[in-house]
Amino acid sequence: MRTELEATLLHCRNLPSPPGVALQIIALAQDPNATLGAAAQAIGVDPALSARLLRVANSPLYATRRRIETLAQAMAMLGLNATLSLALGFSLAHGLRGSNGTAQLQDRIWRRSVLMAIASRLLGQQANLKRGEMLMLAGLLQDIGRLALLKAMPEDYTTLCAEATDNDALLELERARFDADHAEVGAWLARRWSLPDYLVEAIASSESSGAEDPFLRCIQASGAVADLWLANPETDPDARQRALSRVVAITGGDSEILDELLSLMAAAMPEISAIFDVHIDHPAHLEAISEEARELLILRNLRQIQDAAQSQQEVRATEERMRQLSEQARRDPLTGVYNRLHMEEVLEREFAAAGMHPLTVALIDLDDFKQINDRHGHLVGDQVLRQFAQTVQRTLRNTDLIARYGGEEFLLVLNYSNESSAKLVLQRLLEQVSNTPMAVVDGQPIFTTFSAGIATHNAGPEGRFDSVHALLQAADDVLYGAKRDGRNRVRLHGA
Repeated sequence: MRTELEATLLHCRNLPSPPGVALQIIALAQDPNATLGAAAQAIGVDPALSARLLRVANSPLYATRRRIETLAQAMAMLGLNATLSLALGFSLAHGLRGSNGTAQLQDRIWRRSVLMAIASRLLGQQANLKRGEMLMLAGLLQDIGRLALLKAMPEDYTTLCAEATDNDALLELERARFDADHAEVGAWLARRWSLPDYLVEAIASSESSGAEDPFLRCIQASGAVADLWLANPETDPDARQRALSRVVAITGGDSEILDELLSLMAAAMPEISAIFDVHIDHPAHLEAISEEARELLILRNLRQIQDAAQSQQEVRATEERMRQLSEQARRDPLTGVYNRLHMEEVLEREFAAAGMHPLTVALIDLDDFKQINDRHGHLVGDQVLRQFAQTVQRTLRNTDLIARYGGEEFLLVLNYSNESSAKLVLQRLLEQVSNTPMAVVDGQPIFTTFSAGIATHNAGPEGRFDSVHALLQAADDVLYGAKRDGRNRVRLHGA
């Protein structure tokens, strides 16, 4: 850029400059420790800026299922980086606009800027880029060099723009007149404003082509898309082909990809025009866009409904599968009752919550189970264990729990049962088990009995235990006492 041009820009009193809130946002964007709270404090002082952020959060660009009502909700939904990018774009857009007798040309520049902002974001979506708001901001600021030249040399630059038949012709005229184009001027201005490096680079390369970085390619293609929207087919018949070649280079699609992009832009245009306070007509040469946009929105809504329904089914199926897996992890695979690990976790909770209420446990051991395995085999032994567990489950209350504690040993947790009532339950269970065949081999029923030891926490002043381990140890002690006394009986701790 020539020294004379730089001097002209520097001495221009009307040269665009960021408003105060934009300077704060620029500082936050450069601060790695910035927070949403700090951003909210800076943005909240500007009601118009806050309103624009709310409106864009509810716009078709985000398609949220619930309406965003507050700035805090909008910022939470957008995230810090997106909030800063959008806020910077809105604040700069507001601060750079003005009138110095060039309102018509300035309005055309802003229409192109807004179109490039939308196109950049949508191109990024089609290219699967995640930085939509940064693309939108870079697209919006591509032409700040044109605004700077217009402010510094209003008559000369207006004449230059009038001579240009299209954007390529304008670039050639700028280079011949200033030894620089508006992209170079815009990058120079962005550096003076201390904008983030990615914005300086995006503005500097916006009028080039063939960038390796997909982000920059989206910016470069957006100008051709905006020019197609604003083009006069009679004076610029190649506008569609230029836009198509750049869009295809970005997305790898075919000619339909451009039509889809234009349809999406048309669908978003009413809301976006209002957000940026600029009127953008649907061009006559793209009249079909409105109808395509409506059809596209209908199809998209149907797909979203179908996708949402499918997602809900998948979520429900996943939740049910997780519930089943969780339940399986708590169950003994042979008998279907709880396993030892889960029961110990439950017992710890019950013990902590017992307060002064009685909490009774019973350890049960099947009598002479080894003889069943030795005489009939382990498959019959497994059948006996399953039948025993089912018999116990039918006998117990819904609030009581049973777990397989080891080979042929089971643990019962009897909530709110004192020693005497627990003993009655176990004796009734013993009678039920001893009279119920646990298996049938060669037409002959196999019966079994069990020995049980019962211990109760909070069974009077002397019946408190310090821990679950102590409670279980007490039940275990009386269980083996019952087995020593001849099996087929129930014993109480302390009796």
